[in-house]
Amino acid sequence: MPSTTVVVGSKVGLHARPASLLVKASSNSGLSVTVSKPGESGVNAASLLSVLSLGVKMGETIEINVANGDNADELLAELVDIVSRDHDE
Repeated sequence: MPSTTVVVGSKVGLHARPASLLVKASSNSGLSVTVSKPGESGVNAASLLSVLSLGVKMGETIEINVANGDNADELLAELVDIVSRDHDE
């Protein structure tokens, strides 16, 4: 199961815009993806409400876990790119 941590880059954190991009990419992949704050239980990355419920702010770190499958590493890289960018510019 590929996983990594990433620092949230959007100025207002993992809010509607970056969260919706994360959810869309996760949903379209066909793979199970979870996100969490380090040390906490993961939530389904295909659920916008679950992702928003984490309350992640700019500069905080989240962990992304992708189930094994075709293109899992590529999906993880895409999700890291989404989370690390500032989508408010």
